[in-house]
Amino acid sequence: MITVHARAIFSPEGPFKLTTIERRDLEPHDVLIEIKFAGICHSDIHAARGDWGPINYPLVPGHEIAGIVTKVGSEVTKYTIGDRVGVGCMVDSCRECSHCHRGDEHYCLNGNTGTYGAIDRYGQFTQGGYSTHIVVTEDFVVRIPDAIALDAAAPLLCAGITTYSPLRHWGAAPGKKVAVVGFGGLGHMAVKLAHAMGAEVTVLSQTMKKREDGLRLGADHYYATNDPETFKLLAGSFDLIVNTVSAAIDINAYLSLLALDGALVNVGAPAEPMSINVFPLILQRRSFAGSTIGGIRETQEMLDFCAEHGIVPEIEVIAAKEIDEAWERVLASDVKYRFVIDISTMEKE
Repeated sequence: MITVHARAIFSPEGPFKLTTIERRDLEPHDVLIEIKFAGICHSDIHAARGDWGPINYPLVPGHEIAGIVTKVGSEVTKYTIGDRVGVGCMVDSCRECSHCHRGDEHYCLNGNTGTYGAIDRYGQFTQGGYSTHIVVTEDFVVRIPDAIALDAAAPLLCAGITTYSPLRHWGAAPGKKVAVVGFGGLGHMAVKLAHAMGAEVTVLSQTMKKREDGLRLGADHYYATNDPETFKLLAGSFDLIVNTVSAAIDINAYLSLLALDGALVNVGAPAEPMSINVFPLILQRRSFAGSTIGGIRETQEMLDFCAEHGIVPEIEVIAAKEIDEAWERVLASDVKYRFVIDISTMEKE
């Protein structure tokens, strides 16, 4: 086993503490990655605080991982020592079902293995990227293009692919009108990506306080959802709405903003159930759908797309000792727009 330093949470209330965890010795197709940066995702907070179900503690969260390959297994062919790589929300899947075979490992029929909080095929409890090193099979590692700095690359491994995948699947392109609900870690990436794909982009945020940022990052229009006139003005307008909010909202109000054959896709994951009225759907052949991350092939495609178009998230780099404060700021929407942990500070109190 390989002993590495990490920051772990030992109860839903925290705080984070410096500790050590064990990584497995390399199997023939494994790579050892020295983690340089790890993004903080809102789902880290939901998971660690038990919002989505029971958790085994201590837990090391983090599924936005960017680093350098420092060792490879005897049969690794995709990576060599020194390569710039990333790891996202999953580290394995069955690799045998029809979904895995077509590159949709994130929808594995037998369940993929989460980067943290899961039991892997070796019977070990997975621990994530708030740590100095991780061991991952080469098939679940992606290459980070040289054009993307490692600190900026980290959030692309979740926030980037979570928004890229539905935009691609539902056809964001020139001539399409796309709305993004929420303008945070996910929302600001959805705006940048949809703009680069050529769509006409509208932000739907609670207030107008982030309007300047929204327009600067690629939105064509920006509206406040706390103004009832917004829903009257924009009724029937959009081909695609991507809802990035991880809280229960009045989804029926947003369905009314879809054009004929439009789709509202949820990528935010609220713990509370949402009630849906079917009439806004059936009367205009609208769709309400969900989307998670993307497969490994699509994640690599997303990274290459971002490199080509100069797309990176807006980040604030923090030291490892600041994770607790950063989590509280995420909950207060006090970040523009993604925290990234500098893992070189991991062992410093």
